[in-house]
Amino acid sequence: MDQRPLGLLTIHVKRGINLAIRDARSSDPYIVITVADQTLKTRVVKKNCNPVWNEEMTVAIKDPNVPIRLTVFDWDKFTGDDKMGDANVDIQPYLEALKMGMELLRLPNGCAIKRVQPSRHNCLSDESSIVWNNGKITQDMILRLNNVECGEIEIMLEWHEGAGCRGVTSSSKGGSSST
Repeated sequence: MDQRPLGLLTIHVKRGINLAIRDARSSDPYIVITVADQTLKTRVVKKNCNPVWNEEMTVAIKDPNVPIRLTVFDWDKFTGDDKMGDANVDIQPYLEALKMGMELLRLPNGCAIKRVQPSRHNCLSDESSIVWNNGKITQDMILRLNNVECGEIEIMLEWHEGAGCRGVTSSSKGGSSST
């Protein structure tokens, strides 16, 4: 099996909305993103249940069926960090839009390629649009956190195919690319 990644997925972690209180009056949240054997972590935002991170984290996607998990924690200095909820990111609709490839070049900037509705199979709290902008396909989404009383996380997805990547379109055809 080809061990090269399909591509690189940049997750723009924008902000948290109405996160749960885990300290006396607030929380000190941070997010851990896990994909297979990759783990990335945002910085801690002190005393804020509506934190703004504006951080970019890039993960290599080898298998598009492996879940991308965001887990929110409250940082504690003297005890173990408290879990503040989690969400899985469903990238399947995004990858389907990427497979359209060259057909998108004639679209105007800001054109929505696909709209994804919230369902039992994703953690979306509202409709999410996959958009063509300046030669890139992005997807903004607000994820409802599970296993907690309240809280949402706003992120944006952006795909990159660099040297050494198999690419999304080649994986869907099952063939090998010519070099």
